[in-house]
Amino acid sequence: MNILEVKNVGKRFGGLHALSDVNLSVAKDSVHAIIGPNGAGKSTLLNCLVGKLIPDTGSVSFDGQSVLGRKPHEINQMGISRVFQTPEIFGDLTVLENMMIPCLAKRDGAFALNGYRALMRDREIVDRAEHMLEDMHMIEKRGMHAASMSRGDKRRLEIAMCLAQEPRLLLLDEPTAGMARADTNNTIELLKQIKDSRPITIAIIEHDMHVVFSLAERITVLAQGTPLVEDTPDNIRGHPKVREAYLGETEH
Repeated sequence: MNILEVKNVGKRFGGLHALSDVNLSVAKDSVHAIIGPNGAGKSTLLNCLVGKLIPDTGSVSFDGQSVLGRKPHEINQMGISRVFQTPEIFGDLTVLENMMIPCLAKRDGAFALNGYRALMRDREIVDRAEHMLEDMHMIEKRGMHAASMSRGDKRRLEIAMCLAQEPRLLLLDEPTAGMARADTNNTIELLKQIKDSRPITIAIIEHDMHVVFSLAERITVLAQGTPLVEDTPDNIRGHPKVREAYLGETEH
């Protein structure tokens, strides 16, 4: 069963065809990677999935419902959360305060910073935030200001904030970009744990082939805005068209 369906999607920017007749199916509870060289259309496609862009042609549906024409927060409410290339956290707040904000949004249907310190008196929200931090092995960092953390910990916190909203589809836009190898490996293990412990589908855009081949069950390769091939990691690894277009030597 597919939870995400992209059919005949096209997107132009002036005379540039960023996407041309893109078809993509993501199976429920799978990890699906979308890869390709710079300019292949990966980020454009992701922005179409989360409501930041509207395709010129084609359709995008999530669990049988169209996402086209919906605002990003409406798509989030449908059960889709996105992790950006640069961690989207509030650096002047503590880790716990960051974590409390999506917990409040999930309960009350609002995402607001005003009066966030008053939330410290809301035991339900505090307990929920602390439980999420424990699950993510970050409870010891609860009092740290988010800006002082490593990039790997910032990413871990951002993923935790997404998971607090209980998404059914988690979209990851180069989640290990700019990380040291140790942080990259920790992020890989974190995503494996998330996949094993929750009913969730993960779609990932990533340049690091070590990450892709460690996580993905299916891989779609884009080239010049058009899917080149979709297959299992083992078949993608040795595919001559893929190597020519993008991968090169993938062993680490």
